[in-house]
Amino acid sequence: MMDIHQILKLLPHRYPILLVDRVLEIEQGKRIKALKNVTINEPFFMGHFPKHPVMPGVLIIEAMAQAAALLSFSTLGVTPDDKTVYYFAGIDGARFKRPVEPGDQLVMEVELLRMKAGIFKFKGVTRVGESLACEAELMCTMRTLP
Repeated sequence: MMDIHQILKLLPHRYPILLVDRVLEIEQGKRIKALKNVTINEPFFMGHFPKHPVMPGVLIIEAMAQAAALLSFSTLGVTPDDKTVYYFAGIDGARFKRPVEPGDQLVMEVELLRMKAGIFKFKGVTRVGESLACEAELMCTMRTLP
């Protein structure tokens, strides 16, 4: 378990781009289960779409990547500093199965597939209730700024 205070210590993201509210489960080196509560107050709903608010798919992918970053930091036993950045290196097989709307709760399950030469590969699945909302393979890397 990890609450928002612990998440804020690890992720550099802040409103409106912090997309993980809580970590429900974490198995170091294996998997993480995290959640994001989606509300009508999200700034992207003003333009996506005013008459039918839908969370952009790229932000669902970003939420999974943030959960993956938390898993990476836990796996390596590190707390990132101001010179540590965590980047996307690739996204494969992204599929969106249902729209995510205000009032939904995203439950993101991200599994570490492999870690080699500073590149992490994950399989991410996001559900709303029992319904699959999104799935993708994510590749990320951690870099230290000069």
